[in-house]
Amino acid sequence: MRIAMMGAGAIGGYIGARLVEAGGDVSFVARGAHLQAMRQNGLRIKSPAGNLLLRDVSASDAPADIGPVDLVIFAVKLYDCEKAAAALGPLIAGNTRVVTLQNGIDGIEILRRHVRGDKVIGGATYLSGFINKPGEVVHAGGLTDILVGGHRDPVIHELHALCDRAIGLQLKSVAEIDSVLWEKFVTLAAFSGATSLMRSGIGPILGDPEARIFVEQLRDEGMAVAAAAGHPMAEGFEDRVIKRWTAFPPHVKSSMANDLERGKPIEVVWLSGRMHELGMKFGLATPGHTAVFRALHLHAAGAVPWR
Repeated sequence: MRIAMMGAGAIGGYIGARLVEAGGDVSFVARGAHLQAMRQNGLRIKSPAGNLLLRDVSASDAPADIGPVDLVIFAVKLYDCEKAAAALGPLIAGNTRVVTLQNGIDGIEILRRHVRGDKVIGGATYLSGFINKPGEVVHAGGLTDILVGGHRDPVIHELHALCDRAIGLQLKSVAEIDSVLWEKFVTLAAFSGATSLMRSGIGPILGDPEARIFVEQLRDEGMAVAAAAGHPMAEGFEDRVIKRWTAFPPHVKSSMANDLERGKPIEVVWLSGRMHELGMKFGLATPGHTAVFRALHLHAAGAVPWR
């Protein structure tokens, strides 16, 4: 099975490297200094599950250099999603599947504007990481499960077999992916909003009474929005959220918080901004998410450099 990793940042870089380590045929679509470093020095992974250096990396900024593959793992930031999805054509053949591992709830819809709908399979992961420097990805922690739809799809079955041989990855296929995506959306929007706005790792937030009230408020607002949208959280959700957050080392922040500190674009429009938008649509107050969105909106729009 040939795999193209569309996006070689924290999630794409980590997962792609682990699949190569397990014997997979993986090519990375990357760009800029990160691509140049990967070509010259390889791709380095720093992880609690074990460090890894891939010295010989197949990587390009042009999908046409890679050609048709069996599987595309789409791990592009949402602000680049439309452009990246439009560039997928050279990777797509008759039986290609595209698995999206993105934040928010809009990735599948965006992909289906450019790729035939039955080829697109939703997925989610709670892995946390960041690009420490070009060519080096740090896996910061978190649960290493990858949840995907298409549980009867033969391409997903092959991916499952490859992940079974991989270190630091656990693939689980599910019959109904929408509930998984909404649960991650509610969880991540709260985690991203709190760690970004408070500029803190999750440990101190959970350990401080006032800060914990805020992150739990973000979670509860998300639950109300999800229920109004027809995707109520399953029983025990609050406990699962705390389990996921406490699985991180205390210093860990969201990728959005890391991007904010580095002056990079952020996904707030698709996280707290989306909660704000949906709250208005359903007539629900979302004061926490609205505050996050409005506080970070100028930076997201490029008007306020974070330095």
